[in-house]
Amino acid sequence: MKKATLIGLVAILMTLMLAACGSNSNSSNNAATNNESAGSESTATASNSLEKIKTAGKMIIGTEGTYAPFTYHDASGNLTGFDVEIAREIAKRLGVEAQFVEAPWDSLLAGIDAKRFDAVFNEVAIRDDRKQKYDFSDAYISSGAVLIVRNDNTDIKSLADLKGKKSAQSLTSNLADIAKANGAEIVPIEGFNQAIDLLNSGRVDATINDNLSFLDVKKQKPDLALKVVAEAEDASQSGAVFAKNSPELVEAVNKALADMHSDGTYKKISEQYFGEDVSK
Repeated sequence: MKKATLIGLVAILMTLMLAACGSNSNSSNNAATNNESAGSESTATASNSLEKIKTAGKMIIGTEGTYAPFTYHDASGNLTGFDVEIAREIAKRLGVEAQFVEAPWDSLLAGIDAKRFDAVFNEVAIRDDRKQKYDFSDAYISSGAVLIVRNDNTDIKSLADLKGKKSAQSLTSNLADIAKANGAEIVPIEGFNQAIDLLNSGRVDATINDNLSFLDVKKQKPDLALKVVAEAEDASQSGAVFAKNSPELVEAVNKALADMHSDGTYKKISEQYFGEDVSK
């Protein structure tokens, strides 16, 4: 009898232990599942730049503010320009406010890296090397690069003639790459206006820069003694820049751009600054 009782007690104890282990195992598995689910949800939220912008109610945009007619200050001191107005319209269609932060060209992409900007709208050429590190919208403007010199310069007639000559360029721009490829000595500048000033004063021999920008500055200053002597072979296409892995934001911006083309808003902004459609 005692033996049977002892065996019964042992059986009961073993049953309780197994039940406890099963409960602990289930609790651990449930906790792990819950933690994994919470982690995935948190990661998804953190990586969704579009939702971040919509929650904040604003899109922080990096731009130079010194690069007419793309991004500059008008006579009243207000920030305006083709890129600025395109960005404002896109932000409006995303249901948020466009908040601009001005910075020199060479620090704009670094601002994306440092999460200072949600986007950059500043004539940034879409290049394969940049696409490895950043996301781009569809191109919203196409423009050619031109070689600009003083009217009295007779030594530089082509890109090849840049060899050994001083060319004013923003260090991280694709225009600087063209100048380097043709043997120029690069004189670093912060923006288009500085390049024109250095060239006009004779402190550099040339600059490779955007044709639309040069046409604009000549329109504003018809007595400027500068001329275009050559063009780069391919026109560059520029788009908005975002942090890598921002698919929802890129898709939303591309839709806004497509809608702007469809309803005539893009053409209206383009004609305001250039007198024609500059997307092609």
